[in-house]
Amino acid sequence: MVYYPSMSHTIKDKEKLLLRAKRIQGQVAALVRTLSEERDCSEVLQVMSATRGAINSLMAELLEGHIRSHVIPSKQKATSEQIAAADEVIAMVKSYLK
Repeated sequence: MVYYPSMSHTIKDKEKLLLRAKRIQGQVAALVRTLSEERDCSEVLQVMSATRGAINSLMAELLEGHIRSHVIPSKQKATSEQIAAADEVIAMVKSYLK
């Protein structure tokens, strides 16, 4: 799929990205609560792991948008090789951030 946005992907997807960031903010608040309440370390680690996963997922989404919007040439049609290379990089990033 070739994507040629007329505006930045962060502006286009602003509401969706803000909702995800607010959910992460809630997860960080939960982490602070578990630490403040002196919860068992396994609970703290579980909340921390969920928070890290949410941040990594958001980062992967933003990196994918960046690659598709800013790395693949937008003034001319991207070649199949460029699209395949971008897809490969995106898959590697997502794999790394899991």
